[in-house]
Amino acid sequence: MNEEIPLARRDEIANRLAQGKPVVAAALAVEFEVSEDAIRRDLRALAAAGRCRRVYGGALPITPASAPMASRIEKAMEQKSELARAALPLIQRGELLFLDSGSTNLALVDVLPEDFDITVATNSVDIAAAVLRRPDIHLIVIGGSVDPAVGGCVDANAVQNVMQMNIDRCFIGSCAMSSRSGISAFDLADATFKRAVLASSEHSVVLALTEKFDTRAPYKVAAINEIECVVVEYDLPHEERVALSKAGTSVVAAQEPQSP
Repeated sequence: MNEEIPLARRDEIANRLAQGKPVVAAALAVEFEVSEDAIRRDLRALAAAGRCRRVYGGALPITPASAPMASRIEKAMEQKSELARAALPLIQRGELLFLDSGSTNLALVDVLPEDFDITVATNSVDIAAAVLRRPDIHLIVIGGSVDPAVGGCVDANAVQNVMQMNIDRCFIGSCAMSSRSGISAFDLADATFKRAVLASSEHSVVLALTEKFDTRAPYKVAAINEIECVVVEYDLPHEERVALSKAGTSVVAAQEPQSP
């Protein structure tokens, strides 16, 4: 068996990913007549170059929704802020909030009211750093091994920690969403962690950019009727909002961002 890693093969895999096609290591190994280890080396190299996202058994194309947390923070900031403001009426004084790792949930930190006796728990490095700059908010950090793509801790230790909590309201990050398939994640450990957060929470909210409805992710987190409220952008089509409501969740629409 040829264990060489010709650049032509790697380029062909990269081209498929650039066309939005997921790839499976076992299938590529058969097609190119090499070992799965050789394909995994190709995928690791492509992931290191930012050209794909590794998942169990293969890789996914990089989309705006699947890009690493660090690269998403500065994008669509006004839209994320409007989603956060639209969610504020849902939050009650004295609640323990869980802010799941995600650039949209990060926007909540800046708009949380002062003197509201809020406690924020999070698994996100960036959210924890932002809350730390708010002396009026008590911070609980869920620790463990940090996944750079997720931007936080989603390992078994993090799951165990969050299962010991009684969370009043969680804001779950969504990698992909639809009224039919519910909420999904790109990473298996991330999906498992999100399910643990939902199981430990009295109320649940998702802040969803419109782009999430055009994205697919392999690991299911929850059906739509398991989420109490979904906050969507102003431009989400009316038929999609109706489908979400019929699927069993409350839908809140954010305002259109103001032009600078």
